[in-house]
Amino acid sequence: MKILLLIIIAAVVVWAGFYIDERMKHADTSLNTDTGQPETSPISVKVDFKNYGKAPDFAGISKWLNSEPLTIKGLRGKIVLVDFWTYSCINCIRTLPYVTKWYDTYKDKGLVVVGVHTPEFDFEKDVSNVQDAIKRFGIHYPVAQDNNYETWRSYNNQYWPAEYLIDKNGDIIHVHFGEGEYDVTENAIRSLLGIDATQNNSSKESLGEVASPEMYFGTNRLQNLTPEQIASLSPKTYSLPKEISLNKFALEGNWQFSRESIKLVIGQGKIWLKFHAGKIHLVASSQNPAKLAIKVDGKSQPSITVKDSELYTLFDSNDYADHLVEIIINQPGFEAFTFTFG
Repeated sequence: MKILLLIIIAAVVVWAGFYIDERMKHADTSLNTDTGQPETSPISVKVDFKNYGKAPDFAGISKWLNSEPLTIKGLRGKIVLVDFWTYSCINCIRTLPYVTKWYDTYKDKGLVVVGVHTPEFDFEKDVSNVQDAIKRFGIHYPVAQDNNYETWRSYNNQYWPAEYLIDKNGDIIHVHFGEGEYDVTENAIRSLLGIDATQNNSSKESLGEVASPEMYFGTNRLQNLTPEQIASLSPKTYSLPKEISLNKFALEGNWQFSRESIKLVIGQGKIWLKFHAGKIHLVASSQNPAKLAIKVDGKSQPSITVKDSELYTLFDSNDYADHLVEIIINQPGFEAFTFTFG
């Protein structure tokens, strides 16, 4: 009876890992920041290979970058790592140094990395924006623009980042969602390439306790606007409340909400946010360069100039506590999409 129960539980876990629902998530299973080189002494790291079936082909790709169009069939005989990412996702950004290092280290030994760029926001569908991100992050492996989510759906994926490791027969045999376990993934790659395991590098610097979720400004996923204010799809003048609760933001100035973002329409504006983390990032853009004056707990931080649609770091510390950030925007045309934390 116990054996039957274990079999059922294992089947449910595998099924759940590949089931897609309507929610798309940034997976942040680990918050490490270690990018040091591994030591030379090999220490085995356990890799549990499982056969998840044949890898789906790349479907509905609107543009291939750094490569001619690829197919899973055409890559038979290679070890393939499919990495789902999007360029403004902080969890993806923290994973990219590892993925690019694996490619640079093992590309001549039989590894192919394909970054499937599946956009969260409309601006991430723009090929020039993706090309800029590829250059900014030093990505040299093939990138497939999955603007219509066809490859995402064919893999039943629901996370950024998500990694699917495919063997020489075209079978998916290892998956990982989110950050972390980089040593496990690397040793899975090495094992499939017939290379001895590298060290266990799982002891890494922690970013501490983050108690604030990702916060969206657009009405599609708006949950953290202070209850004293109501989102308006037409320009509306807002005033800051006397105080604000944890994990809530508030506005001052003339703002307009849309399904993905908020936009400063007239004059200057302010955003207040109370959060619990050591680091705060903002996905934003501006029609013209907009200078942001930033204060955290009343203390001035280095100013940020926002122009291109990307992720900007507003506050970077190891002080994991409740903080109040005040963002002052100096001109209209500024647009904010989401807050993320670390």
